[in-house]
Amino acid sequence: MAEEPARLEAISTRWTLLDRAHHGDDEAAAAARARLLDSYGGAVRRYLLGALRDPDAADDLFQEFAYRFLHGDFRTAQPERGRFRDFLKGVISHLTADYYKRKQRKHPNLPQDFPEPAADSVGGLDREFQESWRDELLARTWKSLAEAEKLTGQPFHTVLRFRADHPELRSAELARQLAETMQRPLTAAGVRQMLHRGRAKFADLLKQHVLASLSSDDPDELNDELRDLGLLVYVQT
Repeated sequence: MAEEPARLEAISTRWTLLDRAHHGDDEAAAAARARLLDSYGGAVRRYLLGALRDPDAADDLFQEFAYRFLHGDFRTAQPERGRFRDFLKGVISHLTADYYKRKQRKHPNLPQDFPEPAADSVGGLDREFQESWRDELLARTWKSLAEAEKLTGQPFHTVLRFRADHPELRSAELARQLAETMQRPLTAAGVRQMLHRGRAKFADLLKQHVLASLSSDDPDELNDELRDLGLLVYVQT
């Protein structure tokens, strides 16, 4: 059985990785930037789709963000300025505002109060990005759980995903259908135990992903971030 990495991709904080991305040697820096983009590009893309309401414009702006990020344009970021998601939100909100300014210059007949993102207020902008960030953290946690299942053979991803897709099933029927899917005998009690252990594993992985985006390992800071993102329900197993 392969040994599961202790903290998966969360071995170092994203601030540590960001510092390496902009101050390491060329090869290491490029690898770190690519890893960061892979980790959080989904959140950026989701936000742009929601903010612009235009898939083509969102794709163009994401490509601009990716190009600038991979070429080290954001090397001035510092962890003292706040959470990593606040840094990313600031970057893409400026990109979005610049996009609308360019659009205004290109089409001067647009009304002067043409909205600068589709969200109609700073609060709306914050909520759009927060929801995007939350969705990305959950998606990455599911992915990590699937990877852990491949490494360890523990079917937590299979069982949790099946339960999430069939919330109406009672334990006995859930066990019967899972037994067919997994091609192994299962009891209702056994499935309940796997669900309990799977939720605990999911919670642990989610906390690792959230912790990696913070500037410290402070448990109070972690709990505050989980609360702000509406993720506490996933870790209260």
